[in-house]
Amino acid sequence: MPVLSPAPAISPFPGATFHPLVAPSRGAERTSVWQATIEPGPLPDPHQLTAEEVFVVLDGTATVRLAGETLTAGPGDAIVVPPDTDFALHNTGTGPLRLLCALPVGGQVRMPDGAVFTPPWTA
Repeated sequence: MPVLSPAPAISPFPGATFHPLVAPSRGAERTSVWQATIEPGPLPDPHQLTAEEVFVVLDGTATVRLAGETLTAGPGDAIVVPPDTDFALHNTGTGPLRLLCALPVGGQVRMPDGAVFTPPWTA
């Protein structure tokens, strides 16, 4: 597989931008990787994942609510989110939160209302 530059940014909701790096649409078979930038803001609604997702904090401070526990992660920390576990992440710092994220191909998001979707930055 060649060296891949980030694909065009995807901004599905205010305050968050996703830069796809590796995905099936870019030649990957098993793993999607992207960089996320999240501006400071309120905690989003909890959701679940159908597969394990990993976040590595590059810059900033993340507050993570995972299975009822609230945790803080900073630069160099990794956050591992197991499948089928309530999860929410937000930026509690003063500047942008930058994350490197990975999800197996086929992993999906399950919203509180039961709706399931494949994030477009992983396809």
